[in-house]
Amino acid sequence: MFLNKIRTGESGIVTYGITPPKKTETDPLRMAEIAERTIARILPLDIDALVVYDVQDESARTPVERPFPFMNAHDPFEFASTYLQDLRIPKIIYRPAGKFTRDELSEWLDDLHKHQFYPVFVGVPAPDFAVKTSLTEAYELWSKNKRTSVIGAVTIPERHAVLKDEDKRILDKAACGVSYFISQCVFNVDYAKKMIEDLAHTCKAQNAPTPTIIFTLAACGSVKTMQFMDWLGIHLPESMQEELTKAENMLDRSVGICLEIAAEMITYCSERSIPFGFNIESVAINKKEIEASIYMVNRVGEMLENKGIRKRSVLPVP
Repeated sequence: MFLNKIRTGESGIVTYGITPPKKTETDPLRMAEIAERTIARILPLDIDALVVYDVQDESARTPVERPFPFMNAHDPFEFASTYLQDLRIPKIIYRPAGKFTRDELSEWLDDLHKHQFYPVFVGVPAPDFAVKTSLTEAYELWSKNKRTSVIGAVTIPERHAVLKDEDKRILDKAACGVSYFISQCVFNVDYAKKMIEDLAHTCKAQNAPTPTIIFTLAACGSVKTMQFMDWLGIHLPESMQEELTKAENMLDRSVGICLEIAAEMITYCSERSIPFGFNIESVAINKKEIEASIYMVNRVGEMLENKGIRKRSVLPVP
C-alpha cells in the first residue's frame, strides 16, 4: 500500500500523474467516456497511486507569453471522486492551499479523508497572489488525520540550483508532517543529484530522517512542448534541447532520455540510502504521448524490479 510504503521509507514507489478534463467538457456522458478511457489505460499499470493535478493559470508569474493558451480544468477531487471510483488505487490530489480559507480547506480535507485520498498542497500561481491560508496553516489543518493519512509536497531541483535551499525547504515541510515530495519534471539530472546530495548532507547534520523523493518524468514530443516546459521553469540543458530538436523522432528520444535519468537516479539514491520513487506524468492529449507514458511506467517498473527495489503488485479487479 502507498500509505505503508511512505511511512516505512520504502523505495521504488511508482505513481502516474494526470490532469482532469477541461471545463469545456460539460456533458456528464462525455465526462464518463473520458473517465472510462482513463481507467482502461491505468488499470493494467503496476502503480502505487494516481496523481491528479490541479491546473492553475501561472501566466502572472512571468512576462513571457505562454506557448499554449490556458484552459481551465475540472476540480481534481471532484473528477477523481465522481468518475474514477472504479480505479481502486490510492489517489493523490493537488490543491493550492493559498486560494482557500481555513474552513474551505478543512472541509475539503474531511471529504478527501472519507475517500481515502491523500493531499499535496502547492503554492499559489503568482508571488503577489493574496494568500488566504499559508502552507504551514494547511499542514496544521491536515494534522488531525495524520494517524491514518500522509501528506505530500512539491520540490523543485531548478529552485535549488538558484537558491540552494531546497534541502532546508524540504526539512521545514517535513517538520510540519510532510513525508514525501513529488518533484517538478526532471530533465537536468545534475540539478536533481545536487539537490539529493545536499538533502542527504543536511539530514545527516541534523540527525533527521530523509523523506521520500518522487522524481517526475515526462515525455516531450514536440518543440512547442519543449518551449512550454521551459516556460514552466523546467530546465532542459542546451545540449539536450539540441539533441531532441535534431532527433529523427523527438518523442522516442525524450523517452530514452527519461529512462536514462531514471537509471541514474536509481543508482544515485540507492547508494545514498535515500528513499525514492518515480512519477510518470501524462498530461498530453496526443495518443502517441499517452502511449509513451504507459511505456515509461512499465519500463521504470522493470528497472526497479531488476534492481530488487520493487516487487510487482497485484491490483484488485473492480
